[in-house]
Amino acid sequence: MATLSVTNKAPSLVGGAMIIGGTIIGAGMFSLPVVMSGSWFFWSLLALVFTWFCMLHSGLMILEANLNYHIGASFDTITKDLLGNRWNIINGLTVAFVLYILTYAYISASGSVIHHTFSQMNIDFPARLGGLLFALVVAFIVWLSTRAVSRMTTIVLGAKILTFFMSFGGLIWHVQPAVLFNTAEVNPSYLPYLVMTLPFCLASFGYHGNVPSLMKYYGKDPLTIRRCLLLGTLMALILYVFWLVGTMGNIPRPAFIDIAGKGGNIDVLVQALSGVLNSRGLDLLLTVFSNFAVASSFLGVTLGLFDYLADLFKFDDSPQGRFKTGLVTFLPPIIGGVLWPNGFIYAIGFAGLAATVWAAIVPALLASASRKRFGSPHYRVWGGKAMIILILCFGAGNAIIHVLSSFHLLPVYK
Repeated sequence: MATLSVTNKAPSLVGGAMIIGGTIIGAGMFSLPVVMSGSWFFWSLLALVFTWFCMLHSGLMILEANLNYHIGASFDTITKDLLGNRWNIINGLTVAFVLYILTYAYISASGSVIHHTFSQMNIDFPARLGGLLFALVVAFIVWLSTRAVSRMTTIVLGAKILTFFMSFGGLIWHVQPAVLFNTAEVNPSYLPYLVMTLPFCLASFGYHGNVPSLMKYYGKDPLTIRRCLLLGTLMALILYVFWLVGTMGNIPRPAFIDIAGKGGNIDVLVQALSGVLNSRGLDLLLTVFSNFAVASSFLGVTLGLFDYLADLFKFDDSPQGRFKTGLVTFLPPIIGGVLWPNGFIYAIGFAGLAATVWAAIVPALLASASRKRFGSPHYRVWGGKAMIILILCFGAGNAIIHVLSSFHLLPVYK
């Protein structure tokens, strides 16, 4: 008699890495060349690598703490148990703030991208109206169901990846070393503008809420999850470096002053790239890519905010309940997008300020409290107390930098 053997295939390492990389890479990358124009390529590269190192290890600290709890324990559950209700409330408020401010950022970005898209056809379509209509369409999709969001995200993400590589190939092909290395400027100053880039770098490496999800996916397998975090964050870092090369290697440094002066929104950056490349095909690819990048980021962020607020206010999953959640989710950022349509760069900066709490400070505190209570028998992030102190200082430093920048106490490239 023949026997049938059944093998349970382990989840793919690449799948987990793609979850992390896909979460990190989004429309926020369009802010990086603008805010890094003062420090330019090499110093900006240093800031990106340092931020990647800190954000990778803060994610590993969440993993270290998470392994001491049952599979399925959320970030909130772990924070409340290890740090107490006060820190859990602070953490929850910062998560809600980040999701709200990013929703506003993507409404602002979608308006500018739609305006630029129609301007290519010689149609003057107001950015405010574009952002409003785009937000209403996304709100309708989110209201329908999570399945509708998942299906739409799959389509948009596939299109984004395709246009991403096609656009990047064209950008890299046109890079001019003299522009990238800024040989035209005499005695340029870079270092004074370095620190103000850090909050934007931090906001560009947000994935920490996905760490408990990976434990659901892989079980209590710290080595595999660590590899996922390493590969996913490295993927984002490499793509960001290529993005900086592609933009800073084509747009001269002084031209970014005018881009920032116009609000630094996505349409202004794409327009500047189109002007220097003089390639209609590449211009079209960049326009299409920016549309899909904004759409995928918008869907992901708003679904997260929608679910968070539904749980917070205990709205049910009926059409009426989802309508109430939709109003609370979309109405405040839509009003912000209509009143201040060019706030993309500022919003990303504020997201970085709030993200310092749940992406740097709280993970370091969780690792410290976890070691005191459990001894971290499953996995411990290397570096001991020195690494925890580094991550705490990184988070606190980013918060201070953003506050100083908000009061115009840091040098601005202009």
